Amino acid sequence: MDRRRELLDAAARVFARKGFHSSRVGDIAEEAGVAHGLLYHYFRSKEEVLETIFRETWGVLVVETQRIEESGAPLREQLRRLARFYLGSWLVTPEAIRVLVREIGRSPDVGGRVDEIRAVFLGLTRMIDAAKSRGEVRADCDPVLAAWIVYGSLEEILTGWVLGQLPGEAEDVERAVSTVVDVTHAGLAA
Repeated sequence: MDRRRELLDAAARVFARKGFHSSRVGDIAEEAGVAHGLLYHYFRSKEEVLETIFRETWGVLVVETQRIEESGAPLREQLRRLARFYLGSWLVTPEAIRVLVREIGRSPDVGGRVDEIRAVFLGLTRMIDAAKSRGEVRADCDPVLAAWIVYGSLEEILTGWVLGQLPGEAEDVERAVSTVVDVTHAGLAA
């Protein structure tokens, strides 16, 4: 693993454990087992580390959303793939998810990230709109609002796991995926 990736992973663990504002650059270096100054070789500040965690994690979601949209699969399958990827990230990178939910999603700087966030909503909106054109979705459905509803449900489930309000083991993730798909698809279906 490259040193930059090690530092980002260490930062995610530290931010998840201590919170961004309570964490110091020295905490990240100690977690990564490197000299304090090495972090500055890769990043200008603790804020840049947090921003990089967001951009890299969100970038993967944007690419996956595009791939799902381009698959041309029926909407139910597209929703399943998106929910499985989005919610499944909890099992793969729980520290990064904790950081994204606690620090990024609730930060006052979220407005500056709207363009990156918008790509996922636009992809989801196009999936629903295309399904509507194919007759899979009710004619009276507003694809934009439906996309916000689907995304909002996924985000709130992750938040429930991060805050310890929902059980978040592997079987719980699968149950959440099935429930989101079943409920949203049933509400959208023609």
